[in-house]
Amino acid sequence: MRELRHLIDVEEPAWPELRETLGAGPVSVEVLPPDGDLGTASLLQLQVTARSYLGAVTLHCGGLLVDGGWLRVFGSPADGAAHGVPSLARVNRFPGALDPAWQAYPGLVVAHDVLGGVFALNGGAPANAGRPGEAGEMVYFAPDSLRWEALGVSHSAWMAWLVSGALDEFYADLRWPGWKDEVRALNSDQGLSLFPPLWSAEARQDLSATTRRAVPMAELLGVARDSCRQFDGVDPGLLGAV
Repeated sequence: MRELRHLIDVEEPAWPELRETLGAGPVSVEVLPPDGDLGTASLLQLQVTARSYLGAVTLHCGGLLVDGGWLRVFGSPADGAAHGVPSLARVNRFPGALDPAWQAYPGLVVAHDVLGGVFALNGGAPANAGRPGEAGEMVYFAPDSLRWEALGVSHSAWMAWLVSGALDEFYADLRWPGWKDEVRALNSDQGLSLFPPLWSAEARQDLSATTRRAVPMAELLGVARDSCRQFDGVDPGLLGAV
């Protein structure tokens, strides 16, 4: 394993560039304060450098609330200062102490949206886990299809995409009039459960007519995982430990 200094003391660290990217787009982004000790410990476990966007978020950021909190990108949050957003380490069940043998298999969960959608970075052999895309490619667990979808981009390109304004198109069929007010009322450890559920024909026909209620994200993700097992007999794997 590389020592911490080799991960942090790098030429052209990504955080200044990433901060500029986050502030230059048309989408609102709240940058949460980090916990320095958690950031360095998480960076060391991940074995990525501060030259990468992933390393920059892990080391310098407590997380990101994107588009009014619709999307939560995980980092290393300071205690009591992150609106309930969990850490990247917690979501991915990092070991309590540094473990050179640990790997984020089949991928690293990097963000959730309020509907229970999951963004993850593929690990080294996604096909072995039944996931689409290539190693190092971003994938999305879609709550309306209960399937993983390959996004065709790297993590750094995905980060830039988040604030480019493309979320409106990406979620065009999954947002309803007044969604911003409903999202604003959530705590950051909550999501929105819809009935009829997103994957049903009724919800697809008229999303605004669904009944929506705030539930813990753990409940929302658990229901999605159980539904996959029940309908397709396929386990989508870890969707995030929240």
